Amino acid sequence: MSGKDITVLTSVIMIIAMLVIPLPSWMLSVLIIINITLGLIVLLTSMNMKEPLEFSIFPSLILLLTLFRLGLNISTTRAILSRGEAGGVVETFGTFVTGGNILVGLVVFMILIIIQFIVITKGAERVSEVAARFTLDAMPGKQMSIDADLNAGMISEIDARERREKVGREADFYGAMDGATKFVKGDAIAGIIIVMINILFGMIIGIMQMGMSLGDSASQFTLLTVGDGIVSQIPALLISTATGIVVTRAASDGNLGQDITNQLFSFGPIMYVAGAAIGLLGVTTPISNFLTLPIAMFLVTGGYMVSQGSKAKAEEEFIPEESAGDELKSPESVVNLLTVDQIEFEFGYGLIPLADTNQGGDLLDRIVMIRRQLALELGLVIPVVRIRDNIQLQPNEYRLKIKGNEAAKGELLLDHYLAMSPGNDDLIEGIDTIEPSFGLPAKWIDESLKDQAEMLGYTVVDPPSVVSTHLTEVIKNNAHDLLGRQETKQLIEHLKESYPIVVEEVTPSPLSIGEVQKVLAKLLKENVSIRNLPIIFEALADYAKHTTDIDILTEYTRQALARQITSQFSSEGENLKVITLSGRVEKLIADGIQQTEHGSFLSLDPNDSQRVLESMAQQIEQSSLTQQTPIILSSPAVRLYIRQLTERYFPQIPILSYNELEANVEVQSIGVVNIE
Repeated sequence: MSGKDITVLTSVIMIIAMLVIPLPSWMLSVLIIINITLGLIVLLTSMNMKEPLEFSIFPSLILLLTLFRLGLNISTTRAILSRGEAGGVVETFGTFVTGGNILVGLVVFMILIIIQFIVITKGAERVSEVAARFTLDAMPGKQMSIDADLNAGMISEIDARERREKVGREADFYGAMDGATKFVKGDAIAGIIIVMINILFGMIIGIMQMGMSLGDSASQFTLLTVGDGIVSQIPALLISTATGIVVTRAASDGNLGQDITNQLFSFGPIMYVAGAAIGLLGVTTPISNFLTLPIAMFLVTGGYMVSQGSKAKAEEEFIPEESAGDELKSPESVVNLLTVDQIEFEFGYGLIPLADTNQGGDLLDRIVMIRRQLALELGLVIPVVRIRDNIQLQPNEYRLKIKGNEAAKGELLLDHYLAMSPGNDDLIEGIDTIEPSFGLPAKWIDESLKDQAEMLGYTVVDPPSVVSTHLTEVIKNNAHDLLGRQETKQLIEHLKESYPIVVEEVTPSPLSIGEVQKVLAKLLKENVSIRNLPIIFEALADYAKHTTDIDILTEYTRQALARQITSQFSSEGENLKVITLSGRVEKLIADGIQQTEHGSFLSLDPNDSQRVLESMAQQIEQSSLTQQTPIILSSPAVRLYIRQLTERYFPQIPILSYNELEANVEVQSIGVVNIE
């Protein structure tokens, strides 16, 4: 234990000892001065804090100070009733403060009690109750706000944890303050009772045990009791005031003194009006002008100084704006222009209501949900989407950029609905367009036709849902570009918290972070989720000892994820319908594989490639006509090279191997890729 801990513990033990051990008069005087000093320090501390949590020890401190004050009351009561005196401080307050008049002293004491008990303590108690109730009620909303900021990428996991802890501490603090105000209230009641006991029993002891007359006994004991009451109520009043300041204090950038001067005296015209009112009060009433005119002049002068200060501040704030152009011309500022946002969403001025919450736009909330959804689907933390309007675009046009390059664009009609028909028939009037996410023919229809279109079998979508779906698909298709080495390192660090051994077996040896990133990016490029990182790293740990070829490691990793891939493409209880390759095609591709020191690649005769792709396109088209999702199934040895062959022409068609499917899955061939 440190010296500070021992000092605090010793002080608490001494407070307990005061309740039973008589103290000499000089020690009582010292402790009374210490009590007043502590009350003053607490009051000044509460005025200089910026937010209540900076004084989080205050509820416990109130209890200790209340116990200390009550211990002093017991000690001074014992001294007054047993010795007829309680030290120089009590006597001084009984004679100097009251002017030697007992009635004046009683009135002053009662006023102090009324101010503390009825005004300050009662108000602080009520504010504490309300603050505690509203703080507890607001906790779920604050937690949701923290989660939303975390999902939006505005804060890190560490910041989110700190904010959650702060929300919890605020709830505990205001709950404790609600109870601590009861100590202050009880202390005020105890002060009244102690004064009544001291006066009553002091007069009895003075007459019956000290042989004093009724007048002398009443004078002496009442004077000492009033002095003791006032000297104990002054620090109690300071603590009560500090309590009121703490529970009514809102978080700000300055302390109470700064906030009062900045907010109360920040409007010059108001001080002019106040000065004129005080001046008229002296002129139109018998109040002396020598009293009102100086105050009025002081207010007018203060208003003039505040107005001049506001003008100077406005000019200072304007100067940087004027010099902003010069700053942009400086060589150092060019570096800031090099930053490229990972994802940007730009829109014309006609689509501003989409993002403006004041106009009912919920695009920001939708993007938060998109990032959450893609994190669950892909296992990748999507970067923050930078949203901005662009006057260079058409009013209803929007554009999505990935790492500074345009990835997609489209147009919206905010006062229309997008209707997509399951067939090719035109059963409803509208503006012909193309659905941006999947390239399907669609129509923009008026809102009045929405119900009719739904009855005719159209799929009707509102503009915010259209752009949300488009954003989701574009980000999903470009997820492999969003995963860099820095993002991979963050994923590895997160995995290391739970699986440190498997991470140590993979990186930094035999695989670097860059090589792990390439494997994960290849998985994402084929829409395979990397959320199950433990299985991925287990596979890398097993096979990276034998090869560091990224393509081969990716194939082994896909096979380790067989259960995940199977559930992704196969519904439970249904056959997996696939397009297979003939033996001749597989042999042709296997014979075309070329091995080099930098890896292997497919080298086919252009005519053979053309025939394979034409046959594949025919089978995919027939599968699409039967409303089946085309899946191509091949042997593990050639899956990678079929992907290389079809990547440019059929990027969205999944290419699976037999080893990537669970053994219990029934496969049904609905087409065969063959060449004559």
